[in-house]
Amino acid sequence: MATPIHVPRINNNDDEVKLIALEVAVGDHVDEAQVIAQIETDKAVVDVESPAAGYVLAIEGELEEMLVVGRVFVWLGENSDEKIPEPSKMARDQKISGQTGTPTAKARALLRKHGIDVSEVPVSGDRLSVVDVERYLQSQNRLPGADQTDTAVKSREMKPAVTGKAQKLENVERGMLSTVIWHRDVAVPGYIELAYEQSAWKEYAQLFAQKHGLLLDPLLSVMAWRLVEIAMETPRLNATIWDAKRYEYDQVNLGFTVQAGNNLYLVVVQKSDEIDELSFVNKMVDLQRKAAAHQLKPDELENATIGFSSMSRWGVERHVPILPPHTALMIAHTVNIKGEGVLGASYDHRVLNGGDVVKVLKKLSKPKSQVK
Repeated sequence: MATPIHVPRINNNDDEVKLIALEVAVGDHVDEAQVIAQIETDKAVVDVESPAAGYVLAIEGELEEMLVVGRVFVWLGENSDEKIPEPSKMARDQKISGQTGTPTAKARALLRKHGIDVSEVPVSGDRLSVVDVERYLQSQNRLPGADQTDTAVKSREMKPAVTGKAQKLENVERGMLSTVIWHRDVAVPGYIELAYEQSAWKEYAQLFAQKHGLLLDPLLSVMAWRLVEIAMETPRLNATIWDAKRYEYDQVNLGFTVQAGNNLYLVVVQKSDEIDELSFVNKMVDLQRKAAAHQLKPDELENATIGFSSMSRWGVERHVPILPPHTALMIAHTVNIKGEGVLGASYDHRVLNGGDVVKVLKKLSKPKSQVK
């Protein structure tokens, strides 16, 4: 039976991606996990790997074409002359099974978790995705932080009185809008900051770089690592509100802002709590290089549980960062006109109070211990 390969979703805000490279042709044999194509969004270039070994039966897409997320764009078969299903037959099969799209593994798990039948959920592509399920839950008021960008904007904003022309947002702008709306409509944001003496951190970073032979200044990375340690010590910092309860995450996914050209990325070190300080610093360097080349993978941009942002390189004395969705704490770092370090924090007041945040900033203002 022919196996379909679907256009993957790179991030929650992209409904289309561009096919920029094809590594195979019809009739080729491919191995499992072999790269068969590359797709691009405004945020990243991602390799598409074959989920199984087989022969390429058909390619339903052309270079530079915009592909809808979830659609089939490659068919694989056990034999090179195997037939692929006709579109009408696929539609009949889905109708008979009561499905509007075959769910991905993650979507299926989410459906089971909430006791939802697959036929209830509208599908944005050929396959039912996690995003489709989450949007359905949000529309039913069963999941906070609804990703209803257009509805949220229209419900609060009137059309400007001055004439103008509406311009469609690019994907990266849509992503920023969704984040800002979550910050505005779901979180209850607060902000606190304090100045601190930089010398201890500068000395720590210098010794750390010397010990491990690092060429780049690791100051911001080791400070971000300290935030990971603090979150491990105090789980309520690494949390959000869900279903009227504090939802404490099982892992610390540190999000770190990186400016690459006109794009602002929130790169994510997944499971930061499971690696050591040097591995964390090296991972941060790797992610920043990928961001500069616009080659980040989906899991390097998703699911931050706590955040760190610095604008010291820009000479900015104060910045108040936006909370990424489903986070309660985003640290802001910079240097003021007096040369003092400044640590601020945007926080979700539903999860944390001012006293909690002040304790974090005081702990973060100096290294925990000697260089390891």
